[in-house]
Formats: sequence, structure tokens, C-alpha cells
Amino acid sequence: MANNIWHPYSRLSVLNQTPPPIIERGSGIYLYDRSGKRYMDAISSWWCALLGHSHPRLISAIVEQTEKLQHSILGNLSNYPAEKLSRLLAEKMPDRDVHVMFASDGASAVEASLKAAMQYYTNRGLQGKDSFFSLKGDYHGDTLGAVSVGFVPGFHEPFKSFTSGKCFTVELPDYNDKGFAPTWEILEKNSERICAAIVEPLCQGASGMRMYPPEYLRDLSEACKELDILLIVDEIAMGFGRTGSYWAFEQAEIVPDIVCVGKALTGGYLPLSAMICRDSIYQTFSDLGERDNTFYHGHTFAGNPIACASAVEAMAVYDEMDVAEVSAGIGSQMKEHLLPLKEKQSVLDARFLGSIAAIELKDPDAVNNIYKDLLSKGYLVRPLGNVIYLMPPLIIEDTELSDLCKDLSLSVINKI
Repeated sequence: MANNIWHPYSRLSVLNQTPPPIIERGSGIYLYDRSGKRYMDAISSWWCALLGHSHPRLISAIVEQTEKLQHSILGNLSNYPAEKLSRLLAEKMPDRDVHVMFASDGASAVEASLKAAMQYYTNRGLQGKDSFFSLKGDYHGDTLGAVSVGFVPGFHEPFKSFTSGKCFTVELPDYNDKGFAPTWEILEKNSERICAAIVEPLCQGASGMRMYPPEYLRDLSEACKELDILLIVDEIAMGFGRTGSYWAFEQAEIVPDIVCVGKALTGGYLPLSAMICRDSIYQTFSDLGERDNTFYHGHTFAGNPIACASAVEAMAVYDEMDVAEVSAGIGSQMKEHLLPLKEKQSVLDARFLGSIAAIELKDPDAVNNIYKDLLSKGYLVRPLGNVIYLMPPLIIEDTELSDLCKDLSLSVINKI
């Protein structure tokens, strides 16, 4: 059969050598290809399927909504699932006075947040605040605005000339070295230009699950307040319990100005994301003053009722199972199994946060060998450079998690 799919993040050399399995169905934490082979989805299908596959409550919610209303424009109209979901998201914020703008994917939510932050200052009559701050290694999506604040060289090098010049960055902070001083210096020096700081909270996903302490996020929040800079927290990958708290930013005890969510928002079943913005910002986007400050931004499928219905049900399940506690428990078990790998000579690091485990190796070729070995044994993982990581669905059983960790450990020991 001819394959006309342009596979994302996939090298032609690999695709030509090993045609990708064609997945036919999913159930629980497993995916099944057309030959019937079973794969444990150890990365939650790009970090979004927290409840695994074919969860009966999510399927039921999707089917029920499909029979009522499939889609309607959200411009000057509304629908019940979108209304309910916006209230649920507001209730999860430390400051519930927020407005929610829906989009279809994480990058789209980031784009909305960047544009909203920039326009917020022009709404206030301030000119020149047209730049941003982020951490080197942050990833916020692949649209051009998102790339400009989350430049990952391995992904984005061809677009450097188009996206550079509008974002100030520092290296991932190390509190045992220079602390917050380099960040403060950049923010203070350029506060008249920077409209917002945007960060992946506590863990830089696409850069290899690089983790940093909540204290940095707390200091960044305080600095932004002092210098009149908005703080955008990108919870797209880390939200909904993945880091051991419902939102990663909760561990820093801060109140962000804008929060971006996506991926697990619908349980990973349908594309939906959101920008959650404090009302003090939202209220400046008014046409009732001397000029029209309306935010002329949106997406065709913003607030799609079927996707919102899936998200409403997913959030109900998250609350009932206490995803933060479950995630922390999974993390403790993974750490118990995998931390000894840190003592191996060919392992650079083993790090853990919530239900994320990352093993960093000295030899990238070893990572490829481990990937192939685990795939042959029925585990779906996807290395990031020289890092092999696990982010399993939160419904994984203890015995399944134990088997996964043991097989990963054996593979690391045997393949390096």
C-alpha cells in the first residue's frame, strides 16, 4: 500500500528502512497494529492520553454530544459544552476571574497568548513592548510565533532568520551556580521592550525532559510583577497532574497572568487547547473607549462542542481519580526502579518529576538501540536526542509499570 502521509518529526532514512506500524485500535494503555501486535503506549501518545485509549466515559461523552451538535461558530454564539468547560478551567485557576479562549492545538494557544500579551500593552497606550523572554531549550510549538519564543535548534534551524530578534533568553537555570541573577539582569535591562515571559513550567519537554526547581518560577513571577511584564505559563504538556500537582505552576505557588493548556485537556481524544487569561488583561480588549481594542483573533473550530464534551468528562475523571496523587505514585515507583541506572558509567543522568522519568545517555546510538529493542518487545517509546523517557498513561497498573521499568533497565544495561 502506498504511503502518502508526511510523518511529523520522522526521518526519511528511518521510514525507508522500517515502515511504521499501522495502528488499528487502542484499549487501555495499549495500541494494536493491523497484524494484532500490541504496544504499551509508554509516552501517552505524545503526552496527551492520560486516561489511555477507548476510555468508556470519554467515548460515551463524545458519542452523546455528536448526536446533539457537531459544531457551531463561537464568534457571537456559544454552546453548552464550551460554556461548561470554560467554567471548569476557571475553577482550577488560583484566580478564578479569567476568560478562556479556545483553539485547536497547543501551538495555537501559544500564538493567541503571545498576541494577547503584545496587544495588552498597546491597549494601555504603551508602545515598544513587542518582545518576549523565555528559557533556552523551551519548546512552545511549531508555528512561527511559537518558534520565536521556543527555538529548538534540532527542529527549527531552517527558520532562525525569520523568528530571531524578538526574544531574550537565558540558559536553563542552575540554583547551585548563578541563581536568578542572569534572568533578572535581562528582564530589568529590557523591561521597556519585553511584554511577557513565557516558560514551560518545571520541565522542558522536547529538549529532553530537562527539569528545574519551582523556586526559579517563583522568582520569575515576582520579577515580572515588579517590572510590569506578563507571565505566560505553558502547561500544555505538563498540566493535568503530570508533574505531581494539577498544574506544574502550583508547586511554585504563583498566579500566572496567562496559562496555556492542551494535549490532555480532552484526555487526548480530540484536538482542543485554550488560553486562560486573567480578567484584568481581558478587560482591556474593549471597543467601548476611544478606540477599538477588540482581539481580532480566533480559529474555525474554537470551542468545538464535541471536543469540549470530551474535555468536560476528562476533567471529571481527573478529579475523581486525583490525577496529581496518582502521578506522584507512578513517579515514586519509576524512581525506585530506574534511579540505580544513574550509577552506570554510560548514563549521564536519571531525573524524575511526577510521572515523568528521563534517562540521559552519553551515546545517542545507544538510545536508538534501546528504542528498537523496546519496540520489538512491544513498548512504544520515542527518544529525544540522547534521552529515553517514560510518560505512561495514569491508568497504568503497578505490574505493567514494573514490567516497563524492568525491561527499560535491562535494555539500557545491555545496549550501552
